[in-house]
Amino acid sequence: MNKEAALNNEIPCCEFLHVHEDLVARVRKAMPEETDLYELAEFFKAFGDSTRIKILYVLFESEMCVCDIAQLLNMSQSAISHHLRLLKQSKLVSFRKEGKSVIYALEDAHIRSIIRQGMEHVQE
Repeated sequence: MNKEAALNNEIPCCEFLHVHEDLVARVRKAMPEETDLYELAEFFKAFGDSTRIKILYVLFESEMCVCDIAQLLNMSQSAISHHLRLLKQSKLVSFRKEGKSVIYALEDAHIRSIIRQGMEHVQE
C-alpha cells in the first residue's frame, strides 16, 4: 500500500483491473440462493448471544427442563423460556413433553458438531 492510500485509510486495490472471468463464473455458479444466505445469517445470529450460547452448551451436556436450566444459569425461568423460544425458531433446539415437564435438547448432531468445533477453535 502506498503512503497516500495508507494516510487516507483507503483499501488497497489491484493496480491493474483484471477480472479472472473463469474463477468469477465458477464461484457465482456455486453461490447459494439469496434466501439461503439470509437464512444462514439468521442461523448464526442465534449464536451471537452469550446467554443462548450458555443454554446451548448446557444442552450439549444434557437434555434439561426450563427449571433446571434456570437454576444452573442462575436466571429466571421466563428469561430462559424467552431464549429457548428464539433457539427453537432457529431450529437449534427441540423439545418433548414428559408428563407436565417440557424437556429441551439440541436439535440434532449438526448443532452438537458446531458447538464442539466452536469450542475447539476458541481453545486453540
